[in-house]
Amino acid sequence: MNQQWKVYGIMKNSRVRKAVFPAAGLGTRFLPATKAQPKEMLPLVDKPIIQYAVEEALAAGLDQIIMITGRGKYAIEDHFDVAFELEKVLEARDKIDLLKEVRNVHDSIPTMAYVRQKEALGLGHAVLVARALVGDEPFAVLLGDDIMLSEVPCLKQMLDVFYALNGSVVALQQVPRDEISNYGIIAGKRVTDSPFKTPIFRLSDMVEKPKPDEAPSDLAIVGRYILAPEIFNILEETRPGKGGEIQLTDALRRLAQEQPMYGFQFDGVRHDAGSKIGFLKATVDLALRREDLGPEFRAYLKSLPSD
Repeated sequence: MNQQWKVYGIMKNSRVRKAVFPAAGLGTRFLPATKAQPKEMLPLVDKPIIQYAVEEALAAGLDQIIMITGRGKYAIEDHFDVAFELEKVLEARDKIDLLKEVRNVHDSIPTMAYVRQKEALGLGHAVLVARALVGDEPFAVLLGDDIMLSEVPCLKQMLDVFYALNGSVVALQQVPRDEISNYGIIAGKRVTDSPFKTPIFRLSDMVEKPKPDEAPSDLAIVGRYILAPEIFNILEETRPGKGGEIQLTDALRRLAQEQPMYGFQFDGVRHDAGSKIGFLKATVDLALRREDLGPEFRAYLKSLPSD
């Protein structure tokens, strides 16, 4: 049995069920707000950042959530757990709508597991920590900072590509030249016979945070991945890169050399809620999309002086 057959056999016969959420970062860009609370729990309108990504995974059909946490992240676990006292109070006060909202946070998740990343050694290391829980099957990785807004969930769009092309998939976004050094940038050839409307690229290389004049393109990897389990063996052998961290991009680069990997420009809008300006933009966009808040909030924004 050759190695190529093993790879494609695993990929072809496995449904993606598990979603990994790296959430062990220190949130230094939001200090002092994140000194005593996880960045993932900062609210976008009335839900914490991390909940939007979890809801996206569930809407895409995944049913096992794996959260990679670290020291001081207990609020994440508490948020997705049953709040017995709160629920009893809401029930007693006949606040049924709020009760449904609170219960939906935990009732909608069939299986949820937590594993601690003892040291902040990079995104690649955070993914590797999930190996025992993922096992030998393809899985998704979602970065909570990336808020993806689309009619069809971004991860669902990517799963369609994964099943159609039988290869790992990363989400792509075209970024301005002066932002290239903030991302992993891909090199690849567009798939011309793709059945999908949005662009798909067969990846040949990728570089972590290159200088703009050294980047192979202006297409950046953003916040969503569907990966073959072989990535774990590669991550174990990956040496620390920039910043002394194990970079997921370095492992993806090797995986793309060993089996097909695709980049997918999803149909929708992305907000980087990991930056202050991105957080503000996401808050405004989400509020404007709400039927209960949008009209009044839009009128308020229009009333503000332009200078």
